[in-house]
Amino acid sequence: MSTMTVRGIRFYPDEIRDLAIAWVALGIAFTVFLFVVTGREVFPDIAGAVSSPAFGRLFVLSMLTVGVGFLLHELAHKVVAIRLGQIAAFRADYGMLAVAILAAFAGFLFAAPGAVHHRGRITDRDNGLVSVAGPLTNVALVVAFLPLVLLFEGFLHQVGQLGVLINAFLAAFNMIPFGPLDGRSVLSWSTLVFAVVFVGSVLLVAFAILFVGFPSL
Repeated sequence: MSTMTVRGIRFYPDEIRDLAIAWVALGIAFTVFLFVVTGREVFPDIAGAVSSPAFGRLFVLSMLTVGVGFLLHELAHKVVAIRLGQIAAFRADYGMLAVAILAAFAGFLFAAPGAVHHRGRITDRDNGLVSVAGPLTNVALVVAFLPLVLLFEGFLHQVGQLGVLINAFLAAFNMIPFGPLDGRSVLSWSTLVFAVVFVGSVLLVAFAILFVGFPSL
């Protein structure tokens, strides 16, 4: 597979592979998680569950919501890093992807699919901008998914509900100022930006829970 360039952003073959695998693995993990938490039978007949129409429907739902939220979150990090003169690429963490799938079978949602690694001379401000780009993209996706909730019924309504809920959660969770999460770098750069984005994301989660709700699956 050759290198692909989109609007001046170069994507490497192994990076494209990692993004695709992480997207699919997260889709599988979230689908299994939905099966477990909604009381659908997964064990002991895993093959039967996976081949069922319900599994396929939930997989598409997961890919369109948590998958898109993850993918665009990581791409936002990459795009901003490159615009700031960095060399950047996404690298999947295959061990953590396996853990995510196994945890889903136990009814837990855990995902650390990988990260965008970037290098070059960078200031605290630049690092903060790269970090905040991911959560802000999830905030934008909340806005993008909301019309599906307001205008449609059925499957598209469910996509909207889950898209709003998942992306609000992704924004808030990634803004926690701990460990490798985005919030730590944003806080190191600007307390004001951190406070606005973090508080705004938490309020979005509250809005999603109270006024949008979890889809009836």
